[in-house]
Amino acid sequence: MESDKGAPIASILGIGTAVPPYRIVQSEVSARLAEALSDYPDSVRWARRIFKQCGVETRYTCEPSLVGSTAACRYLPSSPLEEVPTTRERMDVYKRESMPLGLEAARLALLDSRADPLDVTHIITVSCTGQYLPGLDALLVKELQLSPHVNRIPLQFLGCAAGLKAICLARQLIAAAPSATILIVCVELCTLHIQPSGKREALFGASFFGDGASACIVGCAGDEHQGYLQLGEDMSVLLPDSSEEMVWEVGNRGFDLYLSPNIPRILGQYLPAELDRFLRVEDKPELWAIHPGGRGIVDTLQDLCALTDEQTSYSRRILRDYGNLSSATILFVLQEMRDDLRRRKSGRAAGLALAFGPGVTAEIIRIAYV
Repeated sequence: MESDKGAPIASILGIGTAVPPYRIVQSEVSARLAEALSDYPDSVRWARRIFKQCGVETRYTCEPSLVGSTAACRYLPSSPLEEVPTTRERMDVYKRESMPLGLEAARLALLDSRADPLDVTHIITVSCTGQYLPGLDALLVKELQLSPHVNRIPLQFLGCAAGLKAICLARQLIAAAPSATILIVCVELCTLHIQPSGKREALFGASFFGDGASACIVGCAGDEHQGYLQLGEDMSVLLPDSSEEMVWEVGNRGFDLYLSPNIPRILGQYLPAELDRFLRVEDKPELWAIHPGGRGIVDTLQDLCALTDEQTSYSRRILRDYGNLSSATILFVLQEMRDDLRRRKSGRAAGLALAFGPGVTAEIIRIAYV
């Protein structure tokens, strides 16, 4: 499909998502943390408050010990330091568990889009929670029986915004090569990096991150496609004075995360000018696919853009049921939105997708349901 000016219009033609088998119930993990922190009442009070207020009710993990007894879990503050999993151990789990999840999501996306694996010309793999070589991209080529000549583009260690960054990159590739069919696969095993600490920043990170994979097919829609998401102009911006507000570094016992409580305030301070620059006078976005990096981010965007509860409902539902899945989250939100619009037999509707990551960076793209 082409625009009125003849330029090809890229669309998300199919979406697939997958989660690991172990389900974390927020109230249960909060109770286990309280038991592990029984000697530190201030930390217990903080943990209970943040776990209750973060907007998450359930999440999923690839690590069974996180849903077992307190005594059996090696990730809690009560764990002896010598028993806490090292980065090498966590990466071994990542290597074992990431492939099946990514493969499941990719197969569902291919099925949803009716695409033939041999038609895939590019594969973009996204992750910031693990690394190994040969990477996920090479293994997926083999397991999905893609062409050995497929163009492989791994996006590593870009954080929560990377899933939308991959979608924006796919749109740009389609503009240059309209016949391309691009498979995006995001896999994040965030819970592998839970730290055995009673410090506030560690408890904050442990309160809402979950594990999962998402995938999509981006290409030009044909007559056989219905109920899909067109992709329009995109923008990437680094917000000023915020490089230390979201930090993700490799440590000896997993990756060390620091998330500043100032992030919603920073978005509220700098994002309005960027949206004013991006939006046209005639734009009236109806659809809002917001990466739910935390409840505070969704609250800020809702207030900032005068959104209704219905407009933020997709993001809030994903946060409630799955937590923050880092880069994989935005496709969970887009799938939830698209499926709801299909059920309601909606007409064409336009809007925006937004995601935020270390930098602090904001990724924004126009979307339209067709």
